[in-house]
Amino acid sequence: AEYLEHIRNLGQADIPYTTYAHMANSVWSTPPEQTRGGSRARAFDLARIEEASGGGFKGSGLTHGREYSEEELWDNFASFIAEVVPVAEEAGVRIGIHPDDPPGVKLGGVPRPIFSSFDGYQRAMDIADSPNVGLCLCIGCWLEGGEAMGKGVVETIHHFGGQGKIFKVHYRNVDRPLPHFVETFVDDGYFDMYEAMKALEEVGYNGTLIPDHIPQMGDDDRLGTAYTLAYMRALQQRAANEVHG
Repeated sequence: AEYLEHIRNLGQADIPYTTYAHMANSVWSTPPEQTRGGSRARAFDLARIEEASGGGFKGSGLTHGREYSEEELWDNFASFIAEVVPVAEEAGVRIGIHPDDPPGVKLGGVPRPIFSSFDGYQRAMDIADSPNVGLCLCIGCWLEGGEAMGKGVVETIHHFGGQGKIFKVHYRNVDRPLPHFVETFVDDGYFDMYEAMKALEEVGYNGTLIPDHIPQMGDDDRLGTAYTLAYMRALQQRAANEVHG
């Protein structure tokens, strides 16, 4: 009921978009590690699960009192989105669903079967069956999952972006996929971020594109933000020139 009221309020305020994450116990991380130049960065290491925390929870204990099945998570989403869709459509609000972070890892007894793979997203979009429900594509989360996501970043952009289902993009990189990753600067991960920018240009993406989880640069958070935005803008200009001539 609170979420439906939130959607109605957004519509009344002429705010046309919101990001939603279907994670019962939030984003989890293990203690920060270092990336290029000794910069402090977010990390997740499955071997250090006892040190992991997220959403006020910590360690390997149950976060919601018992173990949950994947079927229960799917039933929960189907029930939830059936109530949300008519309200979102009436309010004129689009909802971009963020990937699980980390994806595919059962945490606190709660599995993450839906927004941890290409097939899961496709099934969820089919269940929602609404122009107002799409993706907040976090490239970093997709890279965290690696091959377990089913399809790579570029193919995912072409598929969902070609349908106009990508509403927002979180633009970040990681050093390697699970079970242990460290977030990196956009130009220093295992994926060439230009390939994502080019794919977005090829599908005509015109939504929001933001930096995300930037490693600490120097003693001022604005340094990393400025560096990342400038790098993104350069990639965007290169992609536009290559795709459109």
